Amino acid sequence: MSIMKKIQQTIYIIGGILLVMGAALYITKWTWAPYIYIAGSFMFGAMQMLDRYTGNNFILRRLRRQQVIGAIALMLTGILMITCKHNEWIMCMLVGCLLELYTAFRIPQEYEKEKP
Repeated sequence: MSIMKKIQQTIYIIGGILLVMGAALYITKWTWAPYIYIAGSFMFGAMQMLDRYTGNNFILRRLRRQQVIGAIALMLTGILMITCKHNEWIMCMLVGCLLELYTAFRIPQEYEKEKP
């Protein structure tokens, strides 16, 4: 694995940890929790968007698009945490999490099918 790939993987993991921490700390009404969440979501989403699929498999291209939409929904959630007075952000987070969870299982399955 190249050094750049290791750096991307580290940023991806740190972003995921910050996502969870920001969402969990939001329950305590801590002022900085949404900002931690936003930092994590942008780190997580940016690394997902950098990971490209260049093959011709239609299913993998569709799954990658769904993954990017999930990442965008997670980023939008952080903005909604700051701007909305109530808990409207929860629906956006739910959509993002469901798309991320679905693609996390389906993409490796499709990569295995693609191997000769």
